[in-house]
Amino acid sequence: MPYEWTPTPPHQDRRWQLSLWPYRSLLRKDFVLFIGGTAALVSLPLLTLLGQAVLWGLLPFFGMMLAGVWYALHVSYRRGEVLEELTVDEARAYLARHNPKGDVQEWEANRYWVTAHLHPKGGPVENYITLRGGDREVEIGAFLDAEERLVLFDELQVALRAGREPVTPNGL
Repeated sequence: MPYEWTPTPPHQDRRWQLSLWPYRSLLRKDFVLFIGGTAALVSLPLLTLLGQAVLWGLLPFFGMMLAGVWYALHVSYRRGEVLEELTVDEARAYLARHNPKGDVQEWEANRYWVTAHLHPKGGPVENYITLRGGDREVEIGAFLDAEERLVLFDELQVALRAGREPVTPNGL
């Protein structure tokens, strides 16, 4: 899953942090291999045109195609450079969303009043999760897929509830 609890599991401690990021199917190290493989596969038909004038007419389009694929992947990576960090301690819950352009959106509320809400339908995505506390409601994990959001919602419920329930010695 593209998120991580610190410490693991969160319900055993009153202080914890949750970091979320979008899933990456093509890693940066595989980017070069993908572009190279694409160039090799597309250039195979061009080998039949070696020594002919038409090859020079097709090469600019070949270059534009490779540049377009590279640019599209680069834009996809830039848009996916999102990091959400939810930090909860004894008194407060703090959510920071680091956006691709470098700006940071922040939200803070009293930990006791923070609740997680699941919106199965009607949100921008299926199984939309929001955190409500104070005077605002904020989204969390909208870039996760629907099943991951369901699992995350259950884990958030347990983690947030642990802060409101009294801690007893030896878990009794």
